[in-house]
Amino acid sequence: MNSDLTLRMLPFAVIIMVVLVDVVAGPSLGFLPLLTLGPTFASVYGSVRRTAFVGLLALAVCTPLAFYNGLLGRWQHNLIIATIIGVTGASMLASHLRSRHERELADVRMIAEAAQRVLLRPVPRRADDVTVALSYTSAMSEARIGGDLYEVVTTPYGVRLLIGDVQGKGLEAVETAAWVLGAFREAAYNEPDLPAISDRLETTLSRHLEEEAFVTAILGQVDGDGIQLLNHGHPPPILLAADGRVEEVEPQEEGLALGLGCLGPGGPKSQRVSFADGDRILFYTDGVIEARDPDGAFYPLKERVPLILACDPETALDELRTDLINHIGGPLLDDAAMLLLHRQKTESP
Repeated sequence: MNSDLTLRMLPFAVIIMVVLVDVVAGPSLGFLPLLTLGPTFASVYGSVRRTAFVGLLALAVCTPLAFYNGLLGRWQHNLIIATIIGVTGASMLASHLRSRHERELADVRMIAEAAQRVLLRPVPRRADDVTVALSYTSAMSEARIGGDLYEVVTTPYGVRLLIGDVQGKGLEAVETAAWVLGAFREAAYNEPDLPAISDRLETTLSRHLEEEAFVTAILGQVDGDGIQLLNHGHPPPILLAADGRVEEVEPQEEGLALGLGCLGPGGPKSQRVSFADGDRILFYTDGVIEARDPDGAFYPLKERVPLILACDPETALDELRTDLINHIGGPLLDDAAMLLLHRQKTESP
């Protein structure tokens, strides 16, 4: 907000500075041409009308200063007037083109976000004995929305989940996310295990993705007293045990991202980890751990575990998201999705 105010006031501050410098320096030194900086700076941030107003202000200030410098009516004064008018006109054109470009970017972003909202339907807050919380933050720096995706469904085989990140940005990434989500929502109810779901996703992407395009993802299934995970090159989830133990669930062997299955001997193997009553597990996309502060330091997600354990899952993710934004000190450069599962403690009868 302070930066916006500074940019709005900058053209007027420049004109005031030129006036003060010209008066202090005296008639021997002419600073009148510097009045053209006013409309020039106005075009960087202001509207066409605001740029025109700053140009008129520069013309109005020019006349008394020309009189002070003994230039009123002389060819130097006329040349300065013509220069201010010319620069103001060019600045108004630049302001118009900038505003049109900003509107186009806003329209593209609106379309992408609308498509993404249709695809990324709200996850259930509760699935069997698991409480689910989600935080999704879109990148705000450009209109190039990302391809983060997620889903949680309750099936005859247990609670199944998907979280992933499509390579690339924009509408193409959203389209790829649609293929992955559609294939997962169908396969999650029909396939008996995670490797079979993975094969369905790989088959779908092999028909649609271009060469070297891919989707990092984690498939999960909550059943019994554990959770099965199948990691396709995605950042490992963080398991927060009820006894205070914190563990990054690294895959037992590296798995290729979805869409790159033709480059390896086979898909990754699923692994089962304990997920008992009272445990929590956090899934996230790389937009979280790759977020940097002004000094270039990455967001220390694992060190923020106390925020995740402090309260109910939904509030915990809200606080974690706020902490992430505060760490960056500005808008996110990439979409950031976080999915938190909490296994409810069994109450004694």
